[in-house]
Amino acid sequence: MALSILPLGAEGHAHDPRSRGYCVVYHEDEVNHCPGCGRTQWYVGRVSAECGFCATALPLASATARGAGSHSRNWRPVSEAA
Repeated sequence: MALSILPLGAEGHAHDPRSRGYCVVYHEDEVNHCPGCGRTQWYVGRVSAECGFCATALPLASATARGAGSHSRNWRPVSEAA
């Protein structure tokens, strides 16, 4: 019985961002139509935007460009930096 159409070892990691393909993102300076309902009313946060009608959430294009590890490894609180 065939378990996969891909050869063994070709699957890669299941959550590899490079293999996800097209990803809809919210662009801050453009008119963004919701992929769920087609409307344009959004609640914009720091890393995502949520449709005001159907609650579909999209990541911000600017947040995905920075990535999850945007903090420096040598980060210290301001009080200790001096």
